[in-house]
Amino acid sequence: MAGPAQTLSPALPNDVEQVAEQLLKACCARNLKLATAESCTGGLLASLLTDVEGASHAFERGFVVYSEEAKCELLGIARKQIDACGAVSREVAIAMAQGALHGSHADVALAVTGYAGTAPEGGEAGLVHLACARGDGAIEHREMHFGDIGRGPVRIATLRIALKMMMDAIEED
Repeated sequence: MAGPAQTLSPALPNDVEQVAEQLLKACCARNLKLATAESCTGGLLASLLTDVEGASHAFERGFVVYSEEAKCELLGIARKQIDACGAVSREVAIAMAQGALHGSHADVALAVTGYAGTAPEGGEAGLVHLACARGDGAIEHREMHFGDIGRGPVRIATLRIALKMMMDAIEED
């Protein structure tokens, strides 16, 4: 396995890069594949996982589903579910993870939806829902309340949680 992430390296804290490398190394050792479904992180997690040289075979694919339509069209989420629960919800995060798993050849899929920046009326700035689905049907959900700390800090904090959830999922596999 080659060196640290190249493209995002100057913008990311060292601990985030190190955990990404550990995750990919563990996936390679177990012959497991990862997929992501991202909304508020806008593909940042997928980019991080593809920046580590020599581990491309561990990342199967990523879905950037920023709009509600994309969530429905690319991940198979029913529009009525988004209308009932809201795009930033436990239910939609879980459906996104399951949709990414079913729409890929991955063993583990991580989904993230939330408000990285200003939230709409009635929403909470810094609220992020993450869900991690495994091929055996196991699902983990986390609801994070990062607060109004800004888009960049929310995204970095979300990366940390997402990487930990994926690491936990592959260690249980």
